[in-house]
Amino acid sequence: MATMGKYCKAYSLKKLREFSQWTEHSENTRKEKQQVDGKEVEVNRVLTDDDFLYLQENYVVTDGIFKDENIIFDNITLEWQKFCKNTLLFDIPVYEPVQVQTSAGKDTDHS
Repeated sequence: MATMGKYCKAYSLKKLREFSQWTEHSENTRKEKQQVDGKEVEVNRVLTDDDFLYLQENYVVTDGIFKDENIIFDNITLEWQKFCKNTLLFDIPVYEPVQVQTSAGKDTDHS
């Protein structure tokens, strides 16, 4: 079953390809339905610079929102992490826990 991460951000493939060590596992792209010889078949979609991929919280790039499916790039190096931070401005937000406060002065004893 696919795993949804806590955070991912979409980037154009053109921007991702600016990384000097970029490689693509194009065999992992999402499937698209096409008509071939009158039959509907599923084929891997062909990526172009205008397509958007998802940079996951673990720095893996996927063709979809799930962090463990359709993995296009997974060569996680210090250089890649620096590129993500400095060039893509990728910053994983820190979510503070929500504190629920009760209303002061309310008497809940109905006796």
